[in-house]
Amino acid sequence: MGPSKVLHAALTLFILANSSSEGSPLKLDQALLTFHNQLAEDVHVFYTSDFCYKCVYQRLATVKPSNNESAVISTKFSLTIRVESQDRNATLCRWSQTYGEGGHYSVWIQMPEAAGAGPVCAQAVDKTPNNTYLPLLAAALSLAVIALLFVSVPVLLRRRSTSKLIKTLCCQGPRHSLDNDDTNASELEDDANKAHPKRLRSLDTFRGFALTLMVFVNYGGGGYWFFQHAPWNGLTVADLVMPWFVFIIGTSVVLSLTSMQKRGVSRLQLLRKVIWRTVVLLTLGFCFLNYSPRDGPLSWSWLRIPGVLQRLGFTYFVLSLLQTFWGRREIATTARRWWQYIQDVVLYWPQWLMIILLETLWLCITFLMPVPDCPTGYLGAGGIGDDGLYPNCTGGAAGYVDRWMFGDNMYRYPTCREMYGTTQPFDPEGVLGTINSIVMGFLGMQAGKIIISYKGRDVHILGRFLTWAVVLGISAAILSKCTRDGGFIPVNKNLWSLSYVTCMGCFSFLLLGAIYFVTDVKCWWAGKPFIFPGLNSIFVYVGHSLLGFYFPFSWQMRFQESHWEWLFQSLWGTALWLLIAYLLYRKKFFLKI
Repeated sequence: MGPSKVLHAALTLFILANSSSEGSPLKLDQALLTFHNQLAEDVHVFYTSDFCYKCVYQRLATVKPSNNESAVISTKFSLTIRVESQDRNATLCRWSQTYGEGGHYSVWIQMPEAAGAGPVCAQAVDKTPNNTYLPLLAAALSLAVIALLFVSVPVLLRRRSTSKLIKTLCCQGPRHSLDNDDTNASELEDDANKAHPKRLRSLDTFRGFALTLMVFVNYGGGGYWFFQHAPWNGLTVADLVMPWFVFIIGTSVVLSLTSMQKRGVSRLQLLRKVIWRTVVLLTLGFCFLNYSPRDGPLSWSWLRIPGVLQRLGFTYFVLSLLQTFWGRREIATTARRWWQYIQDVVLYWPQWLMIILLETLWLCITFLMPVPDCPTGYLGAGGIGDDGLYPNCTGGAAGYVDRWMFGDNMYRYPTCREMYGTTQPFDPEGVLGTINSIVMGFLGMQAGKIIISYKGRDVHILGRFLTWAVVLGISAAILSKCTRDGGFIPVNKNLWSLSYVTCMGCFSFLLLGAIYFVTDVKCWWAGKPFIFPGLNSIFVYVGHSLLGFYFPFSWQMRFQESHWEWLFQSLWGTALWLLIAYLLYRKKFFLKI
């Protein structure tokens, strides 16, 4: 996400070349496929990706009689390859296969020895592909060892210090009477207060975890396709990050504004704070995280209006208004009413009414608004998808609204561009998606309301989290029909579709509930190291976006044919920002806006 999308788009071309020689070096996610034509006629080779929904076959190679031709192909997803005869106007053979990275393969198009049989395609492996997951396995084991050391070493040191202390008290120090327990009791009480701080450790940990994953993804994710955004429909690891961040914004809005309202902060003061923070976020997004492809620093001719921080700022603004005008300072937990078990919903019915109206607006515009030369309610990527019938309809109504409002001042490298061959610009932080971003943040607000409404009753809080996760998960399953492309509303991060929001809401409730149980209820984990960037999220996000592609965070790699250096660079850059966040934490520096 963010400014690194341009780099990712350049580094993850779906088909990087249509022809190549066997001596040419292969890069990440590439394999070499050589066709040997032993027939007495020309053959044409076409391909399509199985991840590309109803995509038109693209020409890969034309092979002359008694000749061979090589092509570099993508190894990210399964490919369906079709060999056709021009003279016979027929398909000679077709197969679907996932090829290995760095492998060399041969396809022999020949006539079988059996009389009367048609041409066949026989495959052979000329060079064994690389084990692409070996770097990932090595990194996972290394991180597991480091985590184990960070956990075990302090425990061993504490045990050693404790044994020395016990030996000193028992053998050398004075013995204390059991009647003198006041001081010890107060110390234990202070320790207990320190173990359960007023500030939710789980929320900062969740925010820090999402931010750490975001930094890793923006640094390339080791070059693995599942650490990059999905081409259109579907989910990858990279698609989980921003919804989690929006969810946390909603939870933080409820907790922080409710706390200020209890302290007697006036509505006017709250509005000033909200407006100031919104303006700062929008300014950071417009001025600092906008990058020029041609005109240099900040030119109006290319200024991108939508953006990540712009969406976060606007979402924060709307959620804060909902909480400022229709939030509650106090909740009577002792009152016995029929709706006491759903008081976290009933007491905030004006907010729910506004959210329902917003979602209704999204549904009406998405499925009822006529778009020129496009079918009403279209949710596809356009380009060569959907049998090539709607090449200029990328994003349907969402793309049309953004192009009408922003013109050229929007994102020009959507994730669908390489696989679907789209030409229309499409901004993943567009207007309609921002509506559902507000809905996602409101689900986070619901988590905050649960924490406030059932304060001190951890079983009720965790039970409510689980209930919301189940309801949202079932909703996502129904809307998507548990398929990637065939549902009523597919799960789509580019569109921020309703099924995407419900799916991410399910994951968010589950993850926040798990972290809350481990950190705030049982106190088994202090949230380290994720709590450090979680307490300085704006600094880390802006810092890694501005400095992320400078040394020592990244460098020009020399070994681009494998994932080893890619993965090391991604982990190295992420680790440096964790270290910076830790040092800022030690210096008690927290960037607040």
